Amino acid sequence: MTNQYSTAQERYDYVSSQHGGYWRHDFIDHNYLYNLYFPPEVFFTHLTGQIHQLVLNYPIAQKDLAALVGDLIDQPPERIVVGNGAAELIKIIANMGHRLIVPVPSFNEYANAAPAGSVVEFALEAPSFQLDVDTFADEAIRCQAGLAVVVSPNNPTSLLVPKVELVRLLKKLRDHDCMLIVDESFIDFAKDSDQETLATELDNYPNLVIFKSMSKAYGICGIRIGYMLTANSDFTAQVRQGLHIWNINGFAEEFLRLAPQYRREFSESCTKVKADRDHFYEQLQTIPGMTVYRPDANYIFCRLPDHAASGPEVTRDLFVQHNIYVKHCQGKTMEDSDRYLRIASRTQAENERLVEALADSIGREEK
Repeated sequence: MTNQYSTAQERYDYVSSQHGGYWRHDFIDHNYLYNLYFPPEVFFTHLTGQIHQLVLNYPIAQKDLAALVGDLIDQPPERIVVGNGAAELIKIIANMGHRLIVPVPSFNEYANAAPAGSVVEFALEAPSFQLDVDTFADEAIRCQAGLAVVVSPNNPTSLLVPKVELVRLLKKLRDHDCMLIVDESFIDFAKDSDQETLATELDNYPNLVIFKSMSKAYGICGIRIGYMLTANSDFTAQVRQGLHIWNINGFAEEFLRLAPQYRREFSESCTKVKADRDHFYEQLQTIPGMTVYRPDANYIFCRLPDHAASGPEVTRDLFVQHNIYVKHCQGKTMEDSDRYLRIASRTQAENERLVEALADSIGREEK
């Protein structure tokens, strides 16, 4: 495909209408949420050597894929359903005939994938955007939701719901025929992530389901792998019925085969991501008037100063003037959504450039 734009403005209009393929357009992507330090280079060398076999042959099917994921995360394969990205699994559960309740703002796909009229939105109130699990549980019970969804750390706010709070929520929903889906796609970037994950609670709560997109933490967005984890065998069987036999390609299968060999490299990569993010958080706080939320994921949620232009205007300016792309939150279900940005952390050098560019954009508006 030949790029048809002739100005930075036209390029922005084109890119902002897309849902990927950004690497083809030569800008710094602070929108999508990558681990830039994984997989290790040896993985790509291995893929290159196996390219003919991976392209020419059928991959394995669900049962064996679940065993590969189980080996990686130390869980029994019967608890696991592997999806072509978490999005495939979200689409299935959202169309199982249940009423869903979802805190907002959050990852839109849960609501977008569900039939019209089947989603109840539970507002996270500014300025904290923290989830009150007791009020959330009361609303889930009142509206007779069959599925409650909590993304933790949340997207776009980058805020973790503490494990103790989620366990209390599980207990409240347990006697009301309501499954709790906890999306832990960004948990690896949270402090004490091994203690905050609910994976250790599966035996205690048959109404617990964990979703995880591997694209985020493992840096494999183009391969597309996600999984669902639950001890509820009936729920697992229902979700598996929605999958076709070869939903995962050979490249994804090969990644799953090799990933256990790279546990140390993965842990080190997450440590590096967290260090870069924490430094980025401190830098963003130096911009006068900016409200910067302390992040638990690899991105940072910010409210623009009152004197600054709107989120969409600042996003456009950063791209046209500085060749940097961030995500504005206009359209998210929250008050003053056009005042907020979600900014992915990248390398320290790229983060520093973003801070300088953002301060320049806001400063020019102030003048």
